Amino acid sequence: MKDELLKLLKEHAYRKGEFKLSSGKKSEHYVNCKPVTLSAQGINLVSTLLLECISSDVVAVGGLTLGADPLVTGVAMASDECLWAPDLNGLIVRKEPKGYGTGAWIEGPLPLEGAKVTVLEDVITTGGSAIKAAKKLRDAGYVVDMVVAIVDRQEDEEAERAHRDGGARVRACVRRQGRRWSTGICSTSSPTTWCRTSPRSCRRLPSPR
Repeated sequence: MKDELLKLLKEHAYRKGEFKLSSGKKSEHYVNCKPVTLSAQGINLVSTLLLECISSDVVAVGGLTLGADPLVTGVAMASDECLWAPDLNGLIVRKEPKGYGTGAWIEGPLPLEGAKVTVLEDVITTGGSAIKAAKKLRDAGYVVDMVVAIVDRQEDEEAERAHRDGGARVRACVRRQGRRWSTGICSTSSPTTWCRTSPRSCRRLPSPR
């Protein structure tokens, strides 16, 4: 399944050239996951793999709009399809507070204070988006101890250090190792795994032991 994701990313998300990243840095590698996460095949595959990385005591997944929007929705839906996975609510963190009404930073069915929330991200470069999402979720009273991404470019040690300093681990489906991209960070043999195939097939599988 991870190899399928890597193939989709290579075909539809990865570009080589000269690019300016959101951090302002320049790179000859660019990864835009939206053509994958906004496709039917891609979001089904991504949602399953991300769900495998999430601990069983988590009650919600959240992330910064816009990159995390399809991920949050997809994982929440995948958790509902999986017979032994607890239902995960989805939380969208705004880049700016809502300009009217409640002025909310976070949209979605809000869990109780102290609940554990996992942050989802499409691509981690400097980690800015995930760090902002984690901060707003913590400010709202939630516990964030895990950031799960589709791709970790591993270009900025400060990004992972910032997450560690905040008490969060970083996991990714695909990571860059030198000039190569590898899979296998989230293992289907993990004791926190609920699904071993696509969410649509979960109901036909025996509960993992």
